[in-house]
Amino acid sequence: MPDAHFDYEACLSACAPGEQRALRQLYEQDSSRLLGVALRIVRDKALAEDVVHDAFMKIWHGAGSFDPSRGSARGWVFSVTRHLALNHVRNHHREVALGEEHEQLAAPHDTFEFPARAGLMHTCLQQLDPARRNCILHAYVDGYSHSEIASRLGTPLGTVKAWIKRSLAALRECMA
Repeated sequence: MPDAHFDYEACLSACAPGEQRALRQLYEQDSSRLLGVALRIVRDKALAEDVVHDAFMKIWHGAGSFDPSRGSARGWVFSVTRHLALNHVRNHHREVALGEEHEQLAAPHDTFEFPARAGLMHTCLQQLDPARRNCILHAYVDGYSHSEIASRLGTPLGTVKAWIKRSLAALRECMA
């Protein structure tokens, strides 16, 4: 079970000079959730595992470039994984058909459930209009592109882009 008090920033600081134990701790803390993020984006378990492996290599070699003034260490770790998965999809221009076991994953979400201890992020997300909150979650949790979100929600692309931009600004302000 993940440690709710895990110090991501200290872990990245330890990874920067090459402390293998810190990388192992980070892997034990979040590898399964990172695999979930990658799987939602690439939609293939073997590819998702490759993305997570590449993400940990990038985290290992790039931990020194983490800048706490730009966001949380945990956010940075998830962002590295998400960007690698999205880049893989973009670079390979391929769609992987989902099997029945992932059918529920492919269905559009009307609402998202939050863990009870989601803290400040949960509070800030709850302050957003539900449609705007879903845009943010589809983009950053499910890994959908703006056009995929627009299609799923039946909303114009420009509207989705504006909602995401304004909602991120509102989240930044709320989290500050």
